Amino acid sequence: MATDKPKDLMGYDTLQQDALRGVIRAALERAASPRGLPGDHHFYISFRTDAAEVSAPEDLVERYPEEMTIVLQNQYWDLAPGENGFSVTLQFGGQPKSLSIPYAAVTRFYDPSVQYLLQFAPPEPAPKAAPAPAAKAKPTDDDGPKIVSLDQFRKK
Repeated sequence: MATDKPKDLMGYDTLQQDALRGVIRAALERAASPRGLPGDHHFYISFRTDAAEVSAPEDLVERYPEEMTIVLQNQYWDLAPGENGFSVTLQFGGQPKSLSIPYAAVTRFYDPSVQYLLQFAPPEPAPKAAPAPAAKAKPTDDDGPKIVSLDQFRKK
């Protein structure tokens, strides 16, 4: 009696995750409309800062090297949901900062006004750029072996 689970060649888990990310896109499109967020709706969006194609100011990525949560409620600007991700400007420490986040980087989407939560498997971190090899100094005449005469140190 075989108990092996059939292999999912359709990738239903991935299809489902992609479809649910469409819910995020649709909610952000409503929030970006001229009327903004209806009623008490607001969003907590957690995302991987180290995911591919995330664009955020360096100081935020240093403070949140793996994951951060943003809140879209009263003060957000330039919300632009697109096919594969969204961009938004938020205030951090009183300073406006722009973020660009692919939907694939989102790990949680939560609307506390109606207790609606979506959770996603975290994406793989983007490959880190290999450090540049150290530049080799150009050889000079002084870089060769040194020959020191010991004659000056000998007792005569």
